[in-house]
Amino acid sequence: MSPSTSPAAMLLRRLRRLSWGSTAVQLFILTVVTFGLLAPLACHRLLHSYFYLRHWHLNQMSQEFLQQSLKEGEAALHYFEELPSANGSVPIVWQATPRPWLVITIITVDRQPGFHYVLQVVSQFHRLLQQCGPQCEGHQLFLCNVERSVSHLDAKLLSKYVPVANRYEGTEDDYGDDPSTNSFEKEKQDYVYCLESSLQTYNPDYVLMVEDDAVPEEQIFPVLEHLLRARFSEPHLRDALYLKLYHPERLQHYINPEPMRILEWVGVGMLLGPLLTWIYMRFASRPGFSWSVMLFFSLYSMGLVELVGRHYFLELRRLSPSLYSVVPASECCTPAMLFPAPAARRTLTYLSQVYCHKGFGKDMALYSLLRAKGERAYVVEPNLVKHIGLFSSLRYNFHPSLL
Repeated sequence: MSPSTSPAAMLLRRLRRLSWGSTAVQLFILTVVTFGLLAPLACHRLLHSYFYLRHWHLNQMSQEFLQQSLKEGEAALHYFEELPSANGSVPIVWQATPRPWLVITIITVDRQPGFHYVLQVVSQFHRLLQQCGPQCEGHQLFLCNVERSVSHLDAKLLSKYVPVANRYEGTEDDYGDDPSTNSFEKEKQDYVYCLESSLQTYNPDYVLMVEDDAVPEEQIFPVLEHLLRARFSEPHLRDALYLKLYHPERLQHYINPEPMRILEWVGVGMLLGPLLTWIYMRFASRPGFSWSVMLFFSLYSMGLVELVGRHYFLELRRLSPSLYSVVPASECCTPAMLFPAPAARRTLTYLSQVYCHKGFGKDMALYSLLRAKGERAYVVEPNLVKHIGLFSSLRYNFHPSLL
C-alpha cells in the first residue's frame, strides 16, 4: 500500500476538503459553542442544571436562601399579628360549607425558631383563598399539631384563626404513642392521626395533606380545580390512591429510573429536531431536507434540555392549568399529597399494617403499598408547592444546604 492510499492519508484529504461552509463543520462548531461555551456561561448558577458550579455557588446560595426565608418568616408573623382573630371557631376566610369539598390539612411540629415555616405556609394559603373568592368556598383550612411539647408557639398563634387538632394535648401517651418510638414511625403515626382527624371532623370529598414547610404555588387552586373536576373523571385516574403535588427538582431529570420520562424526552427530540432543521436549512441556504441533519438536531435538543435541566422547561407548563401533566408517581417525597376520601380511608388501613424505620419512611411505605395492594398513584408536573424547609424534623442538620 502506497503512502498516498493509506487510511491516514485518505482521512487527511477528506478533512482538507471540509470547509467552513460544510454542514459537518457547521454542526460541529454549533455543538462545541453550545455545550462548551454558551450553556455553561448561561446556566452555571441554575441549581438543578448539570452546568451548575456547585463549589462556586452552593454555600452562598444556601445562605441567601436562609436569609430570605427568615425575612419571609418575619413577614408571615406580622401578617397574623395584624389579622383580626377568628378565635379558631371559623376559617380565616369564611365559614366553609357543612361538608367541605376540599380540606387542606397542614401538619406541623415545632421547627427551627425564627423561620416560622408553618406561618409562611398558612399565610400563603390564606392569601390564595382570598384571591380565589367564591370558587373556593368549599375549601377548609385545618391545622394538625403533632408536637409533643407545648412549646409550639406558632401553632398557638394560628389557633386564633384556623381550626386546630392537637394530637398530644401536652401529654406523651395519647393515642397509644410510645415516647421510645423511632422518629420515622412517629412521623407515620402523626400522618395517620392527621388524615383520620380530617376525615372525621369534616367528611370532605378530598383531603390535601401539606407538611409545614411546603408553600403553595400561585396556581394551586385553579390547577386542582381543573385536575379534580376534569382530568380525574377519566377511568384510569379516578381510583388513584393519592396524587402528589411535589417531586424534588433534583430528581426531575430525564435520565432517571422512570420510563415515562424517556418517552417524553424522545418526544422533545421529535418536536424540536424538525423545527431546528428547518431553521438551519433556511438560514444556511441548504436545498431540500436532510434526515441526518434532523437526527443531529433531535439529539442536540434532547441533550440540551437534559443538561440545562428538565425542571426549567417544565415551568413552561404553568402557562395554563390544562398544560400540567399527571404521570405515575415515584417513592419520594410527601410535602403535599392529595387523597380522595375513599382512598384516604384505604390509606389509613394500609399504613396501620406497616412499621417505618430509618431507610423506610412514610413516603417509601406509601409507595410500597401501590404494588402490594394493586393501587395506583400519580404526581403533578410541575410542582404545586415549594419546599422551603432546610431543617428536617427527622434528623439534625447543622449545615443546611439547598442540595
